[in-house]
Amino acid sequence: MMAEAKLTTARITHLRRVLLQWYGRHRRRLPWRAAHSCGRVDPYYTLVSEAMLQQTQVATVVDYFNRFVDRLPTVRALASADEQVVLRLWQGLGYYRRAQHLHAAAKMIVDEFDARVPSSVDQLMRLAGIGRYSAGAIASIAYGRASPILDGNVTRVLARWLAIEQPVDAPKVRDGLWQVAQRLVPQSRPGDFNQALMELGQLVCTPKRPQCKTCPVANQCRAYKDGSVNRLPLRTPRRAPQQVSHHIVAIHRGDKYLLEQREAKGLWSRMWQIPTAEQASAGQLTQWVKDHFGLTVARPRKVKTFGHQTTHRTIKFVLWCSCVQTGHLRRGSGLWRRLDAMDDLPFANPQHRALKLLQDTVQTP
Repeated sequence: MMAEAKLTTARITHLRRVLLQWYGRHRRRLPWRAAHSCGRVDPYYTLVSEAMLQQTQVATVVDYFNRFVDRLPTVRALASADEQVVLRLWQGLGYYRRAQHLHAAAKMIVDEFDARVPSSVDQLMRLAGIGRYSAGAIASIAYGRASPILDGNVTRVLARWLAIEQPVDAPKVRDGLWQVAQRLVPQSRPGDFNQALMELGQLVCTPKRPQCKTCPVANQCRAYKDGSVNRLPLRTPRRAPQQVSHHIVAIHRGDKYLLEQREAKGLWSRMWQIPTAEQASAGQLTQWVKDHFGLTVARPRKVKTFGHQTTHRTIKFVLWCSCVQTGHLRRGSGLWRRLDAMDDLPFANPQHRALKLLQDTVQTP
């Protein structure tokens, strides 16, 4: 990738000046930012917001962030919190591994850094869930370190600005983009500059229908000049998502329903759910319940089918309902709850949908 060859000192100086001016006028008021440009930022707020903002839109994160820091206002509070509380506060944001990593990072910050979020990229990257981008964002925004960042928004801005004609997810191209980001970030106001790049990608240089006529750096954007904005950035074609079926079996005994906690590894780890068979077929559900819980249940009745998309899988969820006929719940395999008494447990979005369907279709005594 020849991106660095396209960068002159004059272009870098122009980009920094224009972007910082634009950011000063258009920066959004967000709860994890300082009240004004160049103001002091709470490093803990930056840590939490960066964890939440990974693969999630800003508009979605705001309410979650406010609830999270209201309940857990400091690193120490987060470190000492029960994991189920953390997951409950994260419920609905998805990618729950982020919450578990954030929780683990807080514990390490308390144990090894005297409850102060580290300021160097190297130290930050020792924390669970903190990669090169997150470390650069925290170091620059919270501590004024001239550390580069490269997320999806910044990648898109740079790929268009420099008219990069290779897939931006190719390792050599991505390494080149990191080198570009390093050259661009200024010693003065690096946090504001990095946020300006991200803000430009979020508000102006969007994936579809970019607002090029209002872009502050359009006059030096090569993709805009040659008409390739809507074609760039290029990416390596992804493999089609795997099609799978999961069977959710709502088992009730009187007015209480059986819940189980997912394993510590894998998708939605340690979240709670209505018993879900991810390998068994519809005809095997009665035996599956017997094998897993020690319960004999009536033949399940189908309630509803719905879909859910993850990064790598297209999941068809089939919700069934059945009642216990005989047997005792195997120790440690689950717990019984009324449908209106589950608010303290964290559920992933598909399970929330299943619970809502149950509430709509099953009359609770």
